[in-house]
Amino acid sequence: MLHTVLRRRANGESVEQIQPDLIIATGKRKGRSPSVASIYRAMAEHDKRQAYPEAVQAAHADFAALTTSR
Repeated sequence: MLHTVLRRRANGESVEQIQPDLIIATGKRKGRSPSVASIYRAMAEHDKRQAYPEAVQAAHADFAALTTSR
């Protein structure tokens, strides 16, 4: 879903135009469109991951170390 949003944003569409075309595939809200706020949150998270890839890798390594030590 995020890939679709990013691609359509690159083509000049607004989040408000994209939102009705998106459908949640699983969970409590299955079959409904995500909120505009949820889309913006997903885009912000994506931007953080792109800006700080080493932090994401470190967090994954820390989590793996915690789960395997138990």
